Amino acid sequence: MNLGKFYELIVKFGSQADLRGKSFLVKELKKLKLSYRKLKKEDKKFFDLESLKNPFSDSRLLFGDAKTEIKKILVGIDIDVAELLLADKIRSMGKRIDLVMAHHPQGIALAGLPEVMFLQINLLEKQGIPFDIAKDFMEKRIKEVERRVLSANHSRVVDAAKLLGIPFICAHTVADNFVCCFLQQLMDKRKPKTLGDILKILLQIPEYRLAALNKSGPKILSGDSKSKAGKIFVDMTGGTEGSKELFGRLSQAGIQTIIAMHLSEEHFAKIKDEHINVIIAGHIASDAIGLNLLLDRLEKYAKFEIMGCSGFRRFKR
Repeated sequence: MNLGKFYELIVKFGSQADLRGKSFLVKELKKLKLSYRKLKKEDKKFFDLESLKNPFSDSRLLFGDAKTEIKKILVGIDIDVAELLLADKIRSMGKRIDLVMAHHPQGIALAGLPEVMFLQINLLEKQGIPFDIAKDFMEKRIKEVERRVLSANHSRVVDAAKLLGIPFICAHTVADNFVCCFLQQLMDKRKPKTLGDILKILLQIPEYRLAALNKSGPKILSGDSKSKAGKIFVDMTGGTEGSKELFGRLSQAGIQTIIAMHLSEEHFAKIKDEHINVIIAGHIASDAIGLNLLLDRLEKYAKFEIMGCSGFRRFKR
């Protein structure tokens, strides 16, 4: 499989796993194309044309010739200059690496991270929060993240990939969609009664089991093992954490337990006041599940040799 096809399939599979549904994404892309056509010629020069076919601004082919054949991939949760130098060192030892694949975004994908957070508005609406309320709170949070991302040196790691001549891709929300969908369906099917039951289910998953052996496995952050699980909301996609002001609305909507990748101290302090149970499944392990599920889909089209680094371990399903 060549790199162009690899990237095309990543976007396709990420769309199929999106909890908003394929028809929603199709409509949004149509709206964006219409907006683009209405732009002035000068403004069109600065428009992100890739967004007209890829709805995930934080998942991109960052560097590489689309015709490059991909057989061996170095996959990591975080790929920085150090990991690219590692890839270059491995190549110098006579071993093949055709592509470096990151989960967390770099380059233009990092700059575009705030854009994917609008996904959370639709997910919150599905949980019973009125669209306008979710939109109002999330827009404030998106602006916070945008201000933080603006100061980053977006191109640093991509520049290193170019200088080393190493094809580089990142799959952020596309992979997060997979783990979010996977865990929500699992909880809906198994219907755990307590937080202890949820932990037992999570620890049957190899990525979480490995994390637990390394003291970074799933943990109850709010509540205890005997607390009733009730209605469970798996909150693991949409760029990063949403608005901490929405926890009260989720509680009113009947959510009793949130399963998340991570939770900041500010968010934790706010959620405790709303008496919502919280289980932190684990950031890196959850990201690894998303990537593994994505790679499982890709390997139905072509077989790859996967080398893991930076917190990633390959588990096939």
